[in-house]
Amino acid sequence: MDSSDPPFQETYKALFKKVANKGPTTPIVVEERDLPVINLGRLSLSKEERRECKAEIARASREWGFFQVLNHGISREILEKMREEQIKVFREPFEKKSREDKYLDFSAGSYRWGTPSATCLQQLSWSEAFHVPLSDIISGTRGCKSTLSSTMEQFAGTVSNLAQKLAKILAEELGHKSTFFMENCLPSTCYLRMNRYPPCPISPDMLGLMPHTDSDFLTILHQDEVGGLQLVKDGEWIAVKPNPDALIINIGDLFQAWSNDVYKSVQHRVMTNSKRERYSTAYFFCPSYDTVVESCNWPPVYRNFSFREFRRQVQEDVQKLGHKIGLPRFLV
Repeated sequence: MDSSDPPFQETYKALFKKVANKGPTTPIVVEERDLPVINLGRLSLSKEERRECKAEIARASREWGFFQVLNHGISREILEKMREEQIKVFREPFEKKSREDKYLDFSAGSYRWGTPSATCLQQLSWSEAFHVPLSDIISGTRGCKSTLSSTMEQFAGTVSNLAQKLAKILAEELGHKSTFFMENCLPSTCYLRMNRYPPCPISPDMLGLMPHTDSDFLTILHQDEVGGLQLVKDGEWIAVKPNPDALIINIGDLFQAWSNDVYKSVQHRVMTNSKRERYSTAYFFCPSYDTVVESCNWPPVYRNFSFREFRRQVQEDVQKLGHKIGLPRFLV
């Protein structure tokens, strides 16, 4: 490992020692599948094409909770520039990344790696990330923005438009012409997360990211060609086949609650690669902390709750239990 990599093996050596004492394990084999692919260019064609495209988006959100989009409106130039800047920042020395508030203009705590609360390897994420509130980027705490910040702002601006378009379609497919998302999910309330999964020499079954659901309305993901993303479909883990031309969309917990369990927020994880590093960038479409999420149909499956309350409950559960409970805490 070079100086840019977090000190996983040193920090978690007690956990690795436990596994070493048990001897080798058989790698888990997971079937690779294609996610539903939706061509958003059809939204600008005939009325019938638009209707079918919107119905496909809603169907994928009900049946998979995940889908891929082509002709999404984010240029290859922006995506390549974002990846270029992302690689550059992750190649900085670990000590420098750890002091992100001083060197990178991000809020303290934006840089994350591993899992501080892990008590076993199943709870350890072999990855590093910058989880950045877009308010940091938009406000620009120093007079002159860095190339990284400017690129993140440009990327987030275009992806934000896509998120609003998809949210509007998903609401309309439930029979609601809602302004809820335009009013509550503002660029300043959303988050951008840059992920890097270093090569992992320990075990093919090491997790890059623990199984989880997303605590937002929608997540829009741009990933490289390495692969590793897996999700639960019909009770089984499946591996997602990378598509370099597509963005991946997944439903978050808040949309599942708002849709009254029509759209599904499904568990997903990332597996490590023993030889290749993996990069991805995720945009989290979130409301303000005071926004109240309530089911759009009656009778409601979940009680009303604010985004602040939901986040606080998730954090409490992770600290006490080592994992997230999520929506079951808010059932009526």
